[in-house]
Amino acid sequence: MWTADEIAQLCYEHYQTRLPKQGKPEPNREWTLLAAMVKIQPAIDQACGGANKPVQVTKEVVSMGTGTKCIGQSKMRKSGDILNDSHAEVIARRSFQRYLLHQLHLAAALKENSIFVPGTQRGLWKLRQGILFVFFSSHTPCGDASIIPMLEFEDQPCCPISRRWANKPSEEASDNPETPEDEKKYEDLGSPVTKKMRLEPGIPDGVAHCQSLDNQESGPVPPTVSSSNVPTQELATVAGRAPSGAKVVDVYRTGAKCVPGEAGDSGKPGAAYHQVGLLRVKPGRGDRTCSMSCSDKLARWNVLGCQGALLMHLLEEPVYLSAVVIGKCPYSQEAMRRALTGRCQNVSALPKGFGVQEVTIQQSGLLFEQSRGAVQAKRADSPGRLVPCGAAISWSAVPEQPLDVTANGFPQGTTRKAIRCLQARSQISKVELFRSFQKLLSSISEDKWPDSLRAQELETYHEYKEAASTYQEAWSALRKQAFGSWIRNPPDYHQFK
Repeated sequence: MWTADEIAQLCYEHYQTRLPKQGKPEPNREWTLLAAMVKIQPAIDQACGGANKPVQVTKEVVSMGTGTKCIGQSKMRKSGDILNDSHAEVIARRSFQRYLLHQLHLAAALKENSIFVPGTQRGLWKLRQGILFVFFSSHTPCGDASIIPMLEFEDQPCCPISRRWANKPSEEASDNPETPEDEKKYEDLGSPVTKKMRLEPGIPDGVAHCQSLDNQESGPVPPTVSSSNVPTQELATVAGRAPSGAKVVDVYRTGAKCVPGEAGDSGKPGAAYHQVGLLRVKPGRGDRTCSMSCSDKLARWNVLGCQGALLMHLLEEPVYLSAVVIGKCPYSQEAMRRALTGRCQNVSALPKGFGVQEVTIQQSGLLFEQSRGAVQAKRADSPGRLVPCGAAISWSAVPEQPLDVTANGFPQGTTRKAIRCLQARSQISKVELFRSFQKLLSSISEDKWPDSLRAQELETYHEYKEAASTYQEAWSALRKQAFGSWIRNPPDYHQFK
């Protein structure tokens, strides 16, 4: 049907050919991270094939995102016009929501090329049979999935512990486990990302928040294990010995910090440094962020879907991922499974249509050419620091303005004076996605609206989200049973119209 390498190659080619130079890293000086959503659809001629014939599919990138940064709490705005989180995974998912909105426009206009077909209830739509979505990321998601064991055999994906680091606390480290000892000179001490890479005593060379080949906020680390949401068997795997019998000697560490209310990391040297299975927020430079880690967000999407609350008004069931593919980077299947599905595996009593998905998780052997590790390997002894690209690129498979390049949460080049202008809004900001949703509703006759939108007068973004009752019921159950410490923005940040 498809392979991990096919998905990775498709995304890398799309990045090279469909995304502009603007927003991409400056050659030999900057790096970035990549994520995308790929639509998998049975080939049109499948009906003619024999029973034993391999299933032929078409693969299409429908959204893509790059980026490594997020804004601090003090820069958040109540007008919904700034991107709080510009990590590649989040940009790709918000771009995917633009794509879904466009596809619902097509469905409402009765166009046959939409991915949606009428559902069984008035005003609701469902995915056309056979369509699947695969999420690709060039790197391990920051947070829990990046707490990866280091094993004491030669084929370990992570570098061995260096005594040099054990005696030098709070050093800046690379996100590439194979970087040379003088890697520190490449760090941008003035970059908002640098603080995310500050490590604790005992961290091995090359283990940082932006771990190895592509990880933004966190890298793999050998964790202590003490979370009620993580199976005992898996905890032993992380803390003591791997399934192969190799001893766990340390862990890659994540820069994502435990949220208030969670047990917290022990900070002990070696494999006991981290607790696993905990909710984490992305680190900021001085100004704490309110953005949950990408591991946590992917786990949430695996229960609630990728469509969000607004679009749930128009859908009979959530839009789930069928698979997650990770590019070449430090990686642990056990850590990915724990972070994305293990923590929610016992969540129950969800409303109809919702459920904890058994998503397929695979790794490709193909490296993203503008990942940190790849750029470091090419630049050798080039002068100057290697820094993360400050821009984020959003691309959606939509006919109007498919591209969106931002920096610091606004379209790149936005001046302070222009911030309140309509032109100073990203196409994937909350307020613009809300505007697109309202435009979609205005194109549909009110007598064809679903019951959730006909029952009451709704005005604000907050009111529309809260009125998506089944989604909110599922989200409430998930918080109560697994993610009780999840940081939520106060309602006054969602009162825009």
